[in-house]
Amino acid sequence: MDMANPLNVRELECSACGKKYDAGIEQHLCTCGKPLLARYDLRRAAATLTLENLKTRPRTLWRYAEVLPSDPPVSLGEGMTPLVHAKRLGATMLCGQDGGSGQGALQRLFIKDEGLNPTGSFKARGMTAAVTRAKQLGAKVLAAPTAGNAGGALAAYAAAAGLPSVIVMPADTPVANVMECQAFGAKVVKLNGLISDCGKYVAEHKDREGWYDVSTLKEPYRIEGKKTMGYELWEQFGGKLPDVILYPTGGGVGLIGMCKAFDEMQEMGWIGNERPRMVAVQAEGCAPIVKAWEAHQSSAAFFPNAATIASGLRVPGPLGDLLILSMLRQTKGTALTVTDDEMLQAGRELASLEGIFAAPEGAATVIAARKLAASGWIKPEESVVLFNTGTGYKYAEAWQRALQSAEPA
Repeated sequence: MDMANPLNVRELECSACGKKYDAGIEQHLCTCGKPLLARYDLRRAAATLTLENLKTRPRTLWRYAEVLPSDPPVSLGEGMTPLVHAKRLGATMLCGQDGGSGQGALQRLFIKDEGLNPTGSFKARGMTAAVTRAKQLGAKVLAAPTAGNAGGALAAYAAAAGLPSVIVMPADTPVANVMECQAFGAKVVKLNGLISDCGKYVAEHKDREGWYDVSTLKEPYRIEGKKTMGYELWEQFGGKLPDVILYPTGGGVGLIGMCKAFDEMQEMGWIGNERPRMVAVQAEGCAPIVKAWEAHQSSAAFFPNAATIASGLRVPGPLGDLLILSMLRQTKGTALTVTDDEMLQAGRELASLEGIFAAPEGAATVIAARKLAASGWIKPEESVVLFNTGTGYKYAEAWQRALQSAEPA
């Protein structure tokens, strides 16, 4: 068998037009310009991917081997992050109070803490899969734009794979992200502008420089790593799924990946038609998805003058907009914004009540959950998962601001 062919991946399929592609050779976007999705023989996968078999497997995301590319993994031990029952925080979130008839507090609020992944964020999931596949396909240099955490993750996994990397980032990227990329041996290019400008830089240079483009959704396998968050929730909830998932949404790969996982689970007979209601949380200063959602549009316009302390949410033109908006509709979910000040306040609250030192993106979901509970959209008995996508240790500047603005004790 051709070693370049990922045994488990039957084919790649365009997420928009359905055109099929050979998974055994390097592929990026469809000819229509939209992202490709990996497809598997799920009947075959279901025969061995069971709760019983999972009990004896290594506690990394590669435990879900049947629904991942079967190349030798480039792994740093990513995945299987804790699901923390946030009882004290949940007790502060009163349901239905906006309508004047309180229904009680959230009893089943959980934090999925992705900050405990290698390189301190959920980006490790996507990069372990993308770099694993890129290495097998013969990539020589890996390149990606980043607003922060994706760059550090790519640089780390490229180093682990023995491959050089080029990371292109805005000049105001948090200093911890810059330093980690440099420490991992990556070539760091800083630009005055947004992640969209960095993406253009990679697109303009990749062919001439011989770079393998690992940009968000411009290769099919970061989604595959991210979807394991959905599989882990199913496993951690004992073969069930939560009622509501709140996810900080920049490029949206995590949200897209989890919904892809739920589709795969249904096809394997693990779940029925019901899905968790997905909530996309964005910053008020960069909210292309929320703006499109509120206008009942199927695609998002470029968000001008994007600005937020949550660097991972500063994505003014997400390539996956059609997929994100479609998945919010399909799951009967919603989208809403929070302000930078609200994020800073929620970060202190999450840390002091639950001992979780979160990135501003993760703190954003706390505010969003509080608003949705108050409006009655979330009920007291529902199981609710907030994703903290990264560690607060990478956001010294934002945390300094949060603590300076805190009320004196």
